[in-house]
Amino acid sequence: MKAVAVIGYKNTGKTTFVCRLVEKLALKGKVGTVKIMHDHRFDSPKKDTGKHFDSGAENVTAVSEEGMVSIQRGAGLDEALEVLADRGMDYAVVEGATNSDLPKIMLGEMDEEAGNVVLRLAPCSDWDMDEVAGIVQQTSEFVTLNSMIDRIRHMPEFPLTGSIGTFTGVVRGETDDISTKMLEFEKYESVADERIEKICNDLKQREGIIEVLIHHKSGRLMRGEDIVYIAVASAHRQELFKALSDAIERVKSEVPIWKKEVTMEGDFWVHDHA
Repeated sequence: MKAVAVIGYKNTGKTTFVCRLVEKLALKGKVGTVKIMHDHRFDSPKKDTGKHFDSGAENVTAVSEEGMVSIQRGAGLDEALEVLADRGMDYAVVEGATNSDLPKIMLGEMDEEAGNVVLRLAPCSDWDMDEVAGIVQQTSEFVTLNSMIDRIRHMPEFPLTGSIGTFTGVVRGETDDISTKMLEFEKYESVADERIEKICNDLKQREGIIEVLIHHKSGRLMRGEDIVYIAVASAHRQELFKALSDAIERVKSEVPIWKKEVTMEGDFWVHDHA
């Protein structure tokens, strides 16, 4: 899923821009949106759903003939994007999220600092949405393990599949007597992508292996967060486990990804790739 944030001050045309971008992207695939609403209640405390939430419910879902609205306590932007990816969206457009790591389209000038701005446009203008959609297409993928499995399930070859195996690498919080706060991954993007693609293609040449998908995150990851996803689809379980194990080892040994460990005792680079 391609995910992008649209940022700008009030009256710069953000909502109009988002709607026009959604219209353009909807011609290419399924689109989900996220609206950042600071200090805003989704439900009046006078409504039944508001009373449910105020009484301590972790999740409140309202269903009508028009659709469904779900309110989850403690959830944020990452969780919202994960929901969209897991539901098979091809694109996610976020209105707001200035402080996020998402690639951003900025309307007008902003005093507050915003990183990863991929496009700056005049506010309330006659925007070239074809150009904007093209830039969105070039952004990196937002991937979840469930979205990888969903991709496998929608392959034309899926009827040949008898088993799907997955691996998830996570940031280990404790190693012996060392407590890890976070890991920082630096990826040699183009080469890393080529190596991962080669690993997938090599393993798919094996008898009974139908699909191999690998996604490795980069940047800062806190303890307990996911690092790498691997999904293998095979005709039978016997060939699956060998391919999954080999995929893990080859990612660690062949893909140029460097890991910096931030611990309570200090920071250091780890020779192991993953």
